[in-house]
Amino acid sequence: MHSIRVNLAENSYPILIGRSALETSFADGVWPDAEAVMIVTNEVVGPLHADSLRGMLAGRYPRVLELRLPDGEAYKDWETLNQVFQQLLINTCGRKTVLVALGGGVVGDMTGFAAACFMRGVPFVQVPTTLLAQVDSSVGGKTAINHPLGKNMVGAFYQPRLVVCDLSLLETLPARELSAGLAEVIKYGPIADMEFMAWLEQHIEALRAGDHTALAHAVRRSCEIKAHVVGVDERESGLRAILNFGHTFGHAIEAGMGYGTWLHGEGVGAGMVMAVELSHRLGLVDAAFVQRLRSLIERAGLPVRGPVIDAQDNAGRYLAWMRGDKKSEAGEIRFVLIDGPGRAVMRSAPDGVVREVIDACCA
Repeated sequence: MHSIRVNLAENSYPILIGRSALETSFADGVWPDAEAVMIVTNEVVGPLHADSLRGMLAGRYPRVLELRLPDGEAYKDWETLNQVFQQLLINTCGRKTVLVALGGGVVGDMTGFAAACFMRGVPFVQVPTTLLAQVDSSVGGKTAINHPLGKNMVGAFYQPRLVVCDLSLLETLPARELSAGLAEVIKYGPIADMEFMAWLEQHIEALRAGDHTALAHAVRRSCEIKAHVVGVDERESGLRAILNFGHTFGHAIEAGMGYGTWLHGEGVGAGMVMAVELSHRLGLVDAAFVQRLRSLIERAGLPVRGPVIDAQDNAGRYLAWMRGDKKSEAGEIRFVLIDGPGRAVMRSAPDGVVREVIDACCA
């Protein structure tokens, strides 16, 4: 098992990575003390993994509860979040309760937000079951729900006490979800580590096939990069914004198509192609790098062309959604662009150039 530390002073915590990381984590005694624990999962992951986790938790905590939420991005909302509070209150849970997020990014985001709010803050642990959650959303303390006018617009920065990336949980992951997770792995290359991007180009087929050795390296390196960035900039006031490479376009796709129609990673995949094309049109990277990244994204099984959200004015609809993005300032869209391979920068761009990119990159 490999351990990475997210250094945030009193909010620091470990990320444990390995095929038997969950079982080993209990032996290592890194779980927070509490009088009760509640597993928050969903209707897909629960039947696969909840019983095993309950058994492990029962050996440490006097009360073990479980809540299974509906599955999918469409349910990342106030109504579903309230089910978590309802279950906690019905079972008279207090401040000495630990929430455990067992699932992908949706479950992790909602469980973390519930933990931030319940009793003004209780501990929570991330046990991510998707590749996307293991390499990105479970690390860094971003918690949120969606709003009809924008993705992740209501939330809080609230760090977990522990993240357990058990690679054996990925064995039940459908191929589409695995590819979606690869989008968040791929992004780390262009923004921070070109050696890692070269490694991904050599091993992308092994990753898609679920090779344990390849997955272990990909998860570990992704978490190392994210832990460093979060340690420098916990609340996204500067450096951390580079982790949103491809996300400005991607969030517009998700919201414009209706949450759940495109998976988050699929939106990010097409969004990275748009972002690197915009970088090229602004003179930051050459055409060869655009094609190199596009090819890797396509080999990962991800879409490289965005959808048409509005047949009458597709670019206009994209721009409207992106102006509501959290990184926008006074209505000006701020993009994460590639300022040469391995370096990222936050910049605005003329609407006319952005329109050209959207028109060129959408099906």
